[in-house]
Amino acid sequence: MEIGLTTATYVLAAILFILSLGGLSGQESAKRAVWYGILGMALAVIATLFAAGPVNWHLTAAMIAAGALAGWYVANRVQMTEMPQLVAALHSFVGLAAVFIGINAEITLLDVLAARAASTGEGLTGFAAVLAHKTPAEIAVLKVEVFLGIFIGAVTFTGSIVAFGKLAGKIDGKAKKYPGGHALNALAALICLAVGVAYCAGVGLLGSSLAQLIVIALFAGFIGWHLIMGIGGADMPVVVSMLNSYSGWAAAAIGFTLGNDLLIVTGALVGSSGAILSYIMCKAMNRSFVSVILGGFGATQQSTMQIEGEQIAIDSDGVAAALNDAESIIIVPGYGMAVSQAQQSVSELTRKLRAAGKEVRFAIHPVAGRLPGHMNVLLAEAKVPYDIVLEMDEINEDFPNTDVVIVIGSNDIVNPAAQDDPASPIAGMPVLEVWKAKTVFVSKRGQGTGYSGIENPLFFKDNTRMFYGDAKKSLDQLLPMVG
Repeated sequence: MEIGLTTATYVLAAILFILSLGGLSGQESAKRAVWYGILGMALAVIATLFAAGPVNWHLTAAMIAAGALAGWYVANRVQMTEMPQLVAALHSFVGLAAVFIGINAEITLLDVLAARAASTGEGLTGFAAVLAHKTPAEIAVLKVEVFLGIFIGAVTFTGSIVAFGKLAGKIDGKAKKYPGGHALNALAALICLAVGVAYCAGVGLLGSSLAQLIVIALFAGFIGWHLIMGIGGADMPVVVSMLNSYSGWAAAAIGFTLGNDLLIVTGALVGSSGAILSYIMCKAMNRSFVSVILGGFGATQQSTMQIEGEQIAIDSDGVAAALNDAESIIIVPGYGMAVSQAQQSVSELTRKLRAAGKEVRFAIHPVAGRLPGHMNVLLAEAKVPYDIVLEMDEINEDFPNTDVVIVIGSNDIVNPAAQDDPASPIAGMPVLEVWKAKTVFVSKRGQGTGYSGIENPLFFKDNTRMFYGDAKKSLDQLLPMVG
């Protein structure tokens, strides 16, 4: 493929990626945005393959087919409740790919330099041919790119594996650090920097450049693992967003290494959008952006506030009676709704209540669930009207004038301890002030503290009633009594 045609295809793919990101900001345009992304990626793969020159088409086609089948199989088996861990797992693949590409680039560079020394480099093709025409200054820049790609990629790889484990419940969700804490991370980072400088300068610090890159990957991998281990499970939505940003910067660094303009643009888009989303999430949780990057937060405080009262249960008859008498209702969905797959029942309840002339709206906290936008996707899937799904800042002032609030499987995002208890692990975090409504019904499996392990005083307030049981079964019992 001609260079001009390849560049034009890359530009078109980049435009499609930008349109995809822009479209994902709204529920109405999200489906179209996904197709923009699919088309852009297809064009990118085709253009890259043809621009690479002679390739082993049989092997390439087999690998693409294997990857496509694996992706199709996994995507069809994954439930919506498992999407956060799937995203974390996919981030790990990006990081690992960056490490492998960086090491392969060094192996190819060593072969090219050997061929150049022996004056046998005339038959080089592909990436090797590009390296053969680089000046010493350009090779020095290439080494910096390889170092950054491997470092960021290794941090992303191991960090994403830990995030996957915590989200899937395979690793304890509590923050855990080895003695030394940040000092261990700082020491590992200094070792990576020292070895990286030696590698870029061509100093044989460990005998060979490949050995240096492997050491960098190992210590960077420790940093990624230790950073995410030190973050509590309640903060995993921020971690997923942060790792998304890391994977983008790793891809961008490798794009510079390979001289692939589209990979640079795409990596920068993912890296910057992930960083912006991480900042928004940190603001929504009252966290320091720097502390997130350094892995320095996650339930290190222990609340000493005594909770008075008891949890008072209510049955479906009582909830139905309150809903039939109410005029304004707000539904707050959380991860419990996703676990029980109750979104269709919630949608049907909403339809019946609106048909009865009641005002029904949804309040969405920025970190509801375990992934940014998790609840929005579930509600869109259940065909809940977009215009009644409101963000926290849009609806928080309306709770005092609301007759009934139904909380479905949420804990931290409706926890008044964020405002009332300075010693709480979520102190200062903006929350949905549901307790200000006249009546609050909390749909919950039992009296446990949930994923984060933080007790919620909301459950003990005088105007709160606990609607125990699986959310879907509870709502299905409720539906015939409403309307």
